[in-house]
Amino acid sequence: MPEGDAIHRAARRLEVLVGQRLAASSPHPRARVGGVAERVDGRRLESVEAVGKNLVLRFEGGVAVRSHLRMSGRWTVRPKGAQPTGRPWLVLEGDTVTAMLWNGPVLELNLRALERVGPDILEAPPRLDAMVGRLRAADPTRTLGESLLDQSLVAGIGNMWLAEALWAVRLSPWRPLGAVNDDELRASLTSAAGLMSTALEGRRSRHNVYRRTGRPCPRCGERIASRGQGDANRIAYWCPGCQSYEPVPGTTVPGTG
Repeated sequence: MPEGDAIHRAARRLEVLVGQRLAASSPHPRARVGGVAERVDGRRLESVEAVGKNLVLRFEGGVAVRSHLRMSGRWTVRPKGAQPTGRPWLVLEGDTVTAMLWNGPVLELNLRALERVGPDILEAPPRLDAMVGRLRAADPTRTLGESLLDQSLVAGIGNMWLAEALWAVRLSPWRPLGAVNDDELRASLTSAAGLMSTALEGRRSRHNVYRRTGRPCPRCGERIASRGQGDANRIAYWCPGCQSYEPVPGTTVPGTG
């Protein structure tokens, strides 16, 4: 699933259309059901904004469109007149370029879903107090890893940046939220914000644990572990050596022995 930095990059690409009156169409039959193209066709695009993993396009007349890419969606921007291979969900044609949404499973004319979205990790600066407050009000028995992926608590973090952020601050994704102090929460959030901001600006960073199961940790040499976590069974990656966590007696945590 595209993470917050990928959505912010898409928003930046689409900003070239802001201020223009766009011609809109929906070649994909599933996309026509929502009537998005008909509502925005001929309207001026006023703004494009990333909100966590959501992309919001606001048009004149108070019309707003929310796009969520889930696992397979993507936005492309091509020179005007370029013919698509396939059937995009939404085509927005401007003066010189055309934006296309491909495999867009969520495309709708309301922003109600954003009412449940937490503060965006890529806000400048990130609202750490608000994020910590939401995390503190959440279920303290839930794991840190699962909690940071909850978009209602913190928006934008995905599996990859979660793994790398927690490795950087030596915290286990399996530690219960109630066993993480405020300074550790802030460190985790600051780490994620820094890594994702770096990626947003186009600077690549190496993966230390993400998808490196069985390979040696670059910090301590222990073998990287991975396992599904939480109700959604999202894969957690961590180093049992330098991200260890001792559970309460009588309970077990993967990678602790």
